Amino acid sequence: MIQNDTIIALATPSGVGAISVIRLSGEDSIAIVDRFFNSVTQKKSLKDQKTHTIHLGHIVNNGVVLDEVLVSIFKNPRSYTGENVVEISCHGSVFIQQEILQLFLQNGCRMADNGEFTMRAFLNGKMDLSQAEAVADVIASNSAASHQMAIQQMRGGITNELKELRTQLLDFAALIELELDFSGEDVEFADRTKFKELVAKITAVLKRLIDSFAFGNAMKNGIPVAIIGEPNVGKSTLLNALLNEEKAIVSDIAGTTRDAIEDELIIEGVAFRFIDTAGIRETEDVVENIGIKKAYEKAENAQLVIFLIDANKFIYSSEEFLEEIESIKQRFPNKRLLVIANKIDTLSCHDVSILQSDIEHLILLSAKQKTGIDELKNELTSLVNTGALSNNETIVTNSRHFEALNNALIAITSVQQGIDLDISTDLFSIDIRECLRHLGNITGEYDVDKDILGHIFGNFCIGK
Repeated sequence: MIQNDTIIALATPSGVGAISVIRLSGEDSIAIVDRFFNSVTQKKSLKDQKTHTIHLGHIVNNGVVLDEVLVSIFKNPRSYTGENVVEISCHGSVFIQQEILQLFLQNGCRMADNGEFTMRAFLNGKMDLSQAEAVADVIASNSAASHQMAIQQMRGGITNELKELRTQLLDFAALIELELDFSGEDVEFADRTKFKELVAKITAVLKRLIDSFAFGNAMKNGIPVAIIGEPNVGKSTLLNALLNEEKAIVSDIAGTTRDAIEDELIIEGVAFRFIDTAGIRETEDVVENIGIKKAYEKAENAQLVIFLIDANKFIYSSEEFLEEIESIKQRFPNKRLLVIANKIDTLSCHDVSILQSDIEHLILLSAKQKTGIDELKNELTSLVNTGALSNNETIVTNSRHFEALNNALIAITSVQQGIDLDISTDLFSIDIRECLRHLGNITGEYDVDKDILGHIFGNFCIGK
């Protein structure tokens, strides 16, 4: 990535709007804008203005006023990218946007690549790699939960979680390097007891972060909820009632839904992806059987499974339904299962009480009448472990971080085994380096050897 040029791009969405913001970054960005900016109040050039100031004026090209604008100045290093940054707020005409962009592209700027402003912020030390990645997550967040997790990461959540542990591990790595340098003198610099404690602590933190990924990834992309059950039990009606729109076709004809239908709903800040599946039954219809197979696949990949039953049929064949419920539990032993009795609007109060006594934690509703939908939504949110969110804990949502943490755990486990087996220091020092490298991959600190050398010269006087 070339760092000594000036880049420019539209910072607001393309198209017509009230205003548009055009951003420049680079050493010459202020000087380039200054050539075409006429202030309405200031006599001084933009280069002589203080950082973090806004100036009203006109962008003028060969005596022609392109637009009246506000120019914001951010001088290095106190800017987003760590370079001189200028933001031009102009009117939101597509014509004006293009005229200003073309003017500066012809006078010392080039179009920025995708994410290049944030890339420069990372390269200039304004944020680490995990924080840079979180910028994209903040922009893409579509629920309160995904937004909160992205903000926590952008503020250095996972970095802060690992920083102290990584520093301590670097200290021990430096001491072990010293031991290797003085191996002929049979000296031991690193306290093995403290080292064991640190390794155990790192292992616990890594496992906790790794375990958070399944929850974090689901919260980021929407928690998948599969709705399964027999044909005509009301799965499509339930989906429509939850979404409050006619998303799925509803018919009295069995087997109407032959493919999975998905849509997303945000409930109390948490995104759920509801999946209406084909009715599960014995059939010789080839296409319907494909749909049934897909229904089981969707349930297997979901985090929550809703098993919908017809309340009327249950009253007359309860044992058969109880066996089916048990079969579903055995088929998906690791899934959260919600059993819902639909069509309760057709039952008497006596029949409803029978239902509640036969099935524990049963949810009663009428999808057609939209009664009990709010209770179902409350149950769904209660099943989601949002405690970690409310406690502002670090939750891993990035698959690259997940892979790096897994690799770091493998390496630190090898270190633990080496300590337990009392093997030579030089053998498990390789695994320490590997662990540090994988942890450094998360934040963009790749050069482990350089870090170790820095610790040696910074903390020890070799020649003393």
